[in-house]
Amino acid sequence: MITVMTIAGFDPSAGAGVLADIKTMSAFACYGVSAITSLTLQNTQGVFGAYHQTREVVRGQLEPLFDDFDIAAIKTGMLPTREVIEEVADAISSRSIKHIIVDPVVRSTSGYDLIDDRALAALIDLLFPLATVVTPNRAEAERITGIEIAGISQMESAARRICALGPGAVLIKGGDFNDERATDLLLDSSGVTTFSAARVNSTSTHGTGCTLSSALACLMAAGHTLGEAIPIAKQYVAEAIATAHGLGHGHGPLNHFRQMLNNL
Repeated sequence: MITVMTIAGFDPSAGAGVLADIKTMSAFACYGVSAITSLTLQNTQGVFGAYHQTREVVRGQLEPLFDDFDIAAIKTGMLPTREVIEEVADAISSRSIKHIIVDPVVRSTSGYDLIDDRALAALIDLLFPLATVVTPNRAEAERITGIEIAGISQMESAARRICALGPGAVLIKGGDFNDERATDLLLDSSGVTTFSAARVNSTSTHGTGCTLSSALACLMAAGHTLGEAIPIAKQYVAEAIATAHGLGHGHGPLNHFRQMLNNL
């Protein structure tokens, strides 16, 4: 069985963070293990605070997992402090992990800042060069690059600027545009590719970024190329949104188990 690791924050409402990651990994028939970087205080209506873990606690979670499991891929999410990022980068760089998916989580759906500028600089300097692919949404790409993104042209410019920071590829997610279709843009060694699908109008969108990046980690660990994995992951997220149960009174969680996928 393929083992995939998530290094991210804990969302007690189970819509995002490590719980969404583990559910996604289970849906893709992978075994998920995790290290928690922050205990957040949140529900579907917002984030109300966070208790960040120390570098020692994060390292203490990672080392036993690396020593015991054959990790095929790693997905990172909320990495809240420079100290935590330094530990994560050091732990990853000392291991031979083929697929590193970095989801640069900087702000919650409700607008709560999850990372400060010092930590973001460390993320860019230390983790981007280790990444197989970086998967920012529009707001994250704008904060990383300083480019205001209004469409495909600006997405490409931002992707090129991020690629210059060291990752193997960049996937800028376009799900938060007010368009009829959700279009993501991939920049890799082959050039620019766009992936477009009909938008699913729903308030059950909590954890879409976490879910997509975790799906990519599973699919790439199973042998899919990034270009092959993206449309499968997008379809999975779209179906998880479309069939969500409308839980909570805000941005509800996805339905990660609409079907037990066997895309591997």
